[in-house]
Amino acid sequence: MDVYEAIRARRSVRQWQDRPVEEEKLQRVMEAARLAPSAKNLQEWRFIVVSDPDLRRRLGVASRGQTFVGEAPVVIVGCAVDTQNVLSCGLHSYPIDLAIAMDHITLAAVAEGLGTCWIGAFLEDQVKDVLGIPDEVRVVELMPLGYPADEPTGHKRRKTYDEAVVRDRWT
Repeated sequence: MDVYEAIRARRSVRQWQDRPVEEEKLQRVMEAARLAPSAKNLQEWRFIVVSDPDLRRRLGVASRGQTFVGEAPVVIVGCAVDTQNVLSCGLHSYPIDLAIAMDHITLAAVAEGLGTCWIGAFLEDQVKDVLGIPDEVRVVELMPLGYPADEPTGHKRRKTYDEAVVRDRWT
């Protein structure tokens, strides 16, 4: 599968097969995250791969009751260990860098026949408590990972090219 096929095939998955993710596939997906670019090559991330059923269930609760999160065989928690770097445009680099790495995960997952879902609705203090994450570390993203329980139906609604892209100047 090439990257354009993976981009077109990627979707948010909220129902999972009762099937573990093979270690080789999981390692390839995580390698994609490790290789992602980051500002100044700081790689200010740490990824927690959660497969313990009780911890996953508790992460579902910490995800504002989105139980499907904990029903996935794996939950990847993207954390920032350094939150100090500010880009010259004034934005902190860590949420951008983690988003790039997590999106590498989404595309690698598709290539492996797996599904993911971006989870930004969570209570950071509860996630930290569940996983023993230090206070100074920021939890940026949760991403359940597993085999989708169903086939995609229909097309994802997206803006047209002309609605999303302009050239040279804002119009």
